[in-house]
Amino acid sequence: MLKFTLITLFEDALKPYLGTSMMWKAADKGLAKFDFVNLRDFGLGPHKSVDDTPYGGGDGMLLRPEPLFAAVESVKSKDKTAKVLLPTPKGALWTENEARKFAQSADENAHYIIICPHYEGYDERILSLVDYQFSLGNYILTGGELPALVLIDSVVRLIPGVLGGETSALVESFSDGDNLEYPQYTKPADFRGMKVPDVLLSGNHGEIAKWRASHSGHI
Repeated sequence: MLKFTLITLFEDALKPYLGTSMMWKAADKGLAKFDFVNLRDFGLGPHKSVDDTPYGGGDGMLLRPEPLFAAVESVKSKDKTAKVLLPTPKGALWTENEARKFAQSADENAHYIIICPHYEGYDERILSLVDYQFSLGNYILTGGELPALVLIDSVVRLIPGVLGGETSALVESFSDGDNLEYPQYTKPADFRGMKVPDVLLSGNHGEIAKWRASHSGHI
């Protein structure tokens, strides 16, 4: 089983997705577990503040280290083996290969704590908590909740037993690095004059395999 604990200010943005479709199925079958820690619970003062202005000036607010350290330590006090992940532009580009490595750790009952940053960013000292930094690409989002969901979805779907077919996660785009999956069709065979290739209707599995191989690609 894989366990994910998400440290966030916006728990309500995460729960609907993780309680739907394949993510719900994974949790229901005991293959994945999703927990949430509200960063505001570790905020400072009567207003539970979690952010402040940056030293040296500049726009926006930064997450303070005290609440995040306290939040992570509260989780690690129950599981010292948990690894901390952080979505950040400085991180390694997230790929299918990385997702497969994480999915394989399900056999070890791995536990991942994902920090979901917000506002302008975070105090740099927070990085001393982090075991793995990842990036979805060269663009910026308003918070870390979407990257956290992308990482979780891409990993959990690869855990055996989550998807329907035995080869569902093996024969698809990026399953072999930079490959692109062949085109696929379903009923009807003729839709508005657009016809399914005859070879796919032939029942000849050898020819179908050749067609699929010839129509697969790489990026």
